[in-house]
Amino acid sequence: MSNEEYYKDEEFREILEEYEETVKSGQPVFMDADDLADIADYYQMEGHHDQAEVAINRALELEPDSVVALNYKAHDCINLGDFTGAEDYLDQIIDRQLPEYIYLRAEIWIAQDMIEEADNYLRQQFVECPPDECQDYVLDVVNLYGDYGYNDKAMEWMMRAKQDGSDDFKELMGRTMLGLGQYEDSERIFNELLDRNPFQKRYWNALANAQFMKEDYGASLTSSEYAIAIDPNDGEGLLAKANGLFRLENYEEALKYYQRYSEREPDDEFGYLHQGTCLINLGRCEDAIAQLKKAEEKALDDSPYLEEVYQELCFAYSELKMPETALYYVDKAEEMGCDHLDMLVIRGHILLGNNRIKEAEQMFKQAISESNSSKQIVMRVIVSIYDNKYTEAAYTLFKHFYAYYDKTHEGHSYMALCCFDLKHYDEFLTYLKSACEHQPQEARQVLGHLFPQGMKPEDYYHYMVKKLKN
Repeated sequence: MSNEEYYKDEEFREILEEYEETVKSGQPVFMDADDLADIADYYQMEGHHDQAEVAINRALELEPDSVVALNYKAHDCINLGDFTGAEDYLDQIIDRQLPEYIYLRAEIWIAQDMIEEADNYLRQQFVECPPDECQDYVLDVVNLYGDYGYNDKAMEWMMRAKQDGSDDFKELMGRTMLGLGQYEDSERIFNELLDRNPFQKRYWNALANAQFMKEDYGASLTSSEYAIAIDPNDGEGLLAKANGLFRLENYEEALKYYQRYSEREPDDEFGYLHQGTCLINLGRCEDAIAQLKKAEEKALDDSPYLEEVYQELCFAYSELKMPETALYYVDKAEEMGCDHLDMLVIRGHILLGNNRIKEAEQMFKQAISESNSSKQIVMRVIVSIYDNKYTEAAYTLFKHFYAYYDKTHEGHSYMALCCFDLKHYDEFLTYLKSACEHQPQEARQVLGHLFPQGMKPEDYYHYMVKKLKN
């Protein structure tokens, strides 16, 4: 029985009810530490982080050597990047042969990218593992590596497992393949699992992720809806649906699901960041800034999303004609390690959008010069000029670009858009066809608004030929 299934079980509901009634009455709590750890984990899963903290602290007060409670507290420290604290809790686990100790010891190293130390230790423990426990041990190690994105290592350990055909084995193989970018194989495995158990939301969410990564956004959206139908408050399902709607440029609906996700996970900056991005796309920049500031507040210093938060803030302030504040956030993004050349282009974009043409020109020239006329940087400059409504200038620059970089197909989607805006329809069709053949993902992102929702880029050209004839 999985944790989620146990939390719905009558046995756990009775334990939870007893605990909550005791807390409400103000009486001291005297319960088994393992039960209190389960309650803390349940609260954490439901997004009630303060209540989870209270429950796990009570468990440690009652049983200071509780392995489950010590493990829980150590994981809290890992999540906060407090590895010294995690080591302190680890050291309080007396029996070093317990699986909890072994996995926690390895995880603290993995979380710090100390993979060689972790793997040597895990292999040493595997040698000493009783034969009847080897399969479970291997699958636990696969899960551990997969949780931290070390999918090559996960697959390496997966090869040590017996291919027993069980649902647990197949699920783990599907997740590992997803992590390795083998999306078709992952999709196939989760469809097989759903044929056997169509009411398992984990499978629907994993299927949605595989479909999303292979850019089948419509199918991903459908899969996420099945997960939400099973559990309307499932955070992963809400996020998968929001992401699918966002990629389909349905920003109004995506915003609603990002909001629901943030209500479910109020400490996760990802939800607020993408609420902000939706609001920018909807032209509601003041509302966007409020959500992006929440994302900044929630994000830890090492958050992988903080750079994106700063970049979105700079675009929002630029749209509000507050260039100095926008440039302040460009500085913040660059301090986080964002690419200097990209930041020069963004500075130029902001200045151009605020009619500071000479300064913008200086930034663009500096970016091109410092990149040694990098094709990617030159392309980004031209796209910025187009986005700032200098369509004729962008068209002319594209002409020079393709004369200089002969036979490149990069940016054909943007050139097609230029031609469409300028009513150069023959050129538009030429660049449209090339974009769909050579860079279909970019074509979907740049040109998708010209076509019916859900249409595949491979169908764009013939659709547009008929439309223009009519």
